[in-house]
Amino acid sequence: MSTGDVDHVERPGDNQNATAARMAREVCRGFRAHDRGRRAEAIEAFSTVDRLQFKHLNTKAAKEAAQAYVDALFRKDEVEFAALQSSVSAGDDGHDESTNGSKSEDTNCPETDSPQAAYNCVDWAPVASKFRERAAIVGMNPAYAKQSTVGWRKHKSGGNYHEHLQRAQMYELRAAIGDQSYPDKPKHGQSGYGPEAARYTLAVELHDMHSENHWQQAVNVMIPYFNRILRGHRDD
Repeated sequence: MSTGDVDHVERPGDNQNATAARMAREVCRGFRAHDRGRRAEAIEAFSTVDRLQFKHLNTKAAKEAAQAYVDALFRKDEVEFAALQSSVSAGDDGHDESTNGSKSEDTNCPETDSPQAAYNCVDWAPVASKFRERAAIVGMNPAYAKQSTVGWRKHKSGGNYHEHLQRAQMYELRAAIGDQSYPDKPKHGQSGYGPEAARYTLAVELHDMHSENHWQQAVNVMIPYFNRILRGHRDD
């Protein structure tokens, strides 16, 4: 019998893999839509992802969570534009935890003409507020807001943004999987925020390359990320 005569036998993970691949494509579509200023398309794409990854949310709440995320990204653009437009001075040393990352912890914010320094000095509170809104809707650790804000600020200004974004994604993964022990490493190497959180920051790096090849790599990187979430749903 030729291979063309063999009926396809659906394996147990086939549907899950297809869903994870769809989620990976949609999260990348959301970021690309944001890059192009297409807010409605970004919300549509991220809503699809949130509806599938947060099984405890209804459709309305998932869309609200996605909209808060997209609003945070667009507010980030506004803050970054303001930094480019003016020199900034600030006297706050940024060590108050209540700032949720809206002020830099790395500088006293002297007057400067440097865009990189300015990114650290402008007020990121509008961004943090939208990440807090998302965290509240999803029911994740409120620290997600500060870590996301600091991560995206350092992504623009320079510095170790990976650690902050990975910690933020750890909180999001815990909410999505429904397991506050994630990544629950078995023995040694307890530092770090889990392989899926690391995949997320790799996808960000691939996004920064802005080529079709790198976008496809980002999709491939994120498929196991969403497979982990869906596996958590199945095992719950």
